[in-house]
Amino acid sequence: MLLPKTKEREYRFKLALRMGIPIFGLVLALISHTLITSYENLSASFYIESIIVLVFSIYFIFYLIYHGFETKITHSVTNAFTKEYLYEYLSKEIITNKEYTLILISCDNIEDINTRYGIQNGDKVLYEVSRWISKYLKSKKIINYPFGHIKNGDFVVGLKGTKEQYTTIMELMCLKSDELKVNDIEVNISGAINDTTYSYNLDYLIENLFEIQKQNRNHKIQSSKYEEISPSELESFVIKALANKSFVMKKQAIIEDDKVVMNEYFVKLITPCGKELHPKAYMKILDKLRLMVDFDLMILRNTIEEFAVESQEIFALNISPTSIRNYKFLSEFKELFKKNKDLQHKIMFILNEREYYSRIDRYKDILDTLRAEGVLIALDKLGASHTSFLYFRELNVDAVRFGAHYTKKLDEDDQIILGGFIKMAKDRDVKTWVKMIEDQDKKEKVISLGIDYIQGKYLAPLEKLEG
Repeated sequence: MLLPKTKEREYRFKLALRMGIPIFGLVLALISHTLITSYENLSASFYIESIIVLVFSIYFIFYLIYHGFETKITHSVTNAFTKEYLYEYLSKEIITNKEYTLILISCDNIEDINTRYGIQNGDKVLYEVSRWISKYLKSKKIINYPFGHIKNGDFVVGLKGTKEQYTTIMELMCLKSDELKVNDIEVNISGAINDTTYSYNLDYLIENLFEIQKQNRNHKIQSSKYEEISPSELESFVIKALANKSFVMKKQAIIEDDKVVMNEYFVKLITPCGKELHPKAYMKILDKLRLMVDFDLMILRNTIEEFAVESQEIFALNISPTSIRNYKFLSEFKELFKKNKDLQHKIMFILNEREYYSRIDRYKDILDTLRAEGVLIALDKLGASHTSFLYFRELNVDAVRFGAHYTKKLDEDDQIILGGFIKMAKDRDVKTWVKMIEDQDKKEKVISLGIDYIQGKYLAPLEKLEG
């Protein structure tokens, strides 16, 4: 048993004794007084009743202490509902009310506050943010609503009605948050809103809130292409697509010195009704259902068996870094690689990861082993992702592909930044790569910069593969 759990039990036992001793004393005093004053008139049932009273007193006190402490409904720092109780409460509310809205309000920089100002100040910020949310909603005559702390700096509010009734209030709240400071500590607030028109499943609603918030932070408009598909249906489609190997593959040529040297392969899953699912629609579901390794292996096997063996060019696939670090994936890929010796230096794994993997030495060893066996490694979104830059500094790779926003305009500033990255890559003998080259002017500019691999619809359109 862990020390905190042991200490907690000790604390509860001592508390039970402190509460119980006065009650035991009163019960014993009452029994003693009765015995002394009415000893001759007492029946045998009195003694039995006395024992029962003592036993039940002991049981009641210990039950009250242990059960009472285990059932917490408010978060100790923010005084909002705990995550567990909030989920229980909201689930009942959604069942009871056909129209129900959830609002996510987040303190985006809470981790930075904890690091810079200390955890105690971070806790104080969370408490003040909780109070500020409550005061703001009260000023809009919104009271008696479930309000809970989900994680880190994230709070969720539940309100009866549709999101149209509260969207303006949420947006004004986020605008008003620019004035929010706690002891001169700047607090960054963001929000998101949805309602039961999306789903009646609370887990799906909460996940969707974080998706919307992420899109809002990036100033992106949420795609409505898959809004008509419920989250549970989407999960079912993904599972069935993997089970039935229902997918379509496309490729796009990558040019070096006006010659096709490589093809990047793209995958879309097919729904039972024949619609194509874009990776943005299904990648998160694969992670959630722990199916990413199975997906990557399925696509890898299919590409090797159907297209790669006869191809003279390199074939590049987006592979999840979590799969690369997975024993099952590595062992099955090595077996596949041994059966196809001609694939040496013809396979390229394109890696992109949002969060930095802390066991970098292990990651480096895995990639070095793959490269030694003839697998090419490329890092994606260099210059657009902090993680990719850290990996470029610490890992040995064969190519780097720069973030697409550098080639959207490709103005003078973009070219200066790219020039710096290109020099770093050349100094390490790493190939450079850009995509979204859509006209001759951009093509000439990237060639003059010394880019090795060039990709875009102007050079080669997407080609659907039959196989």
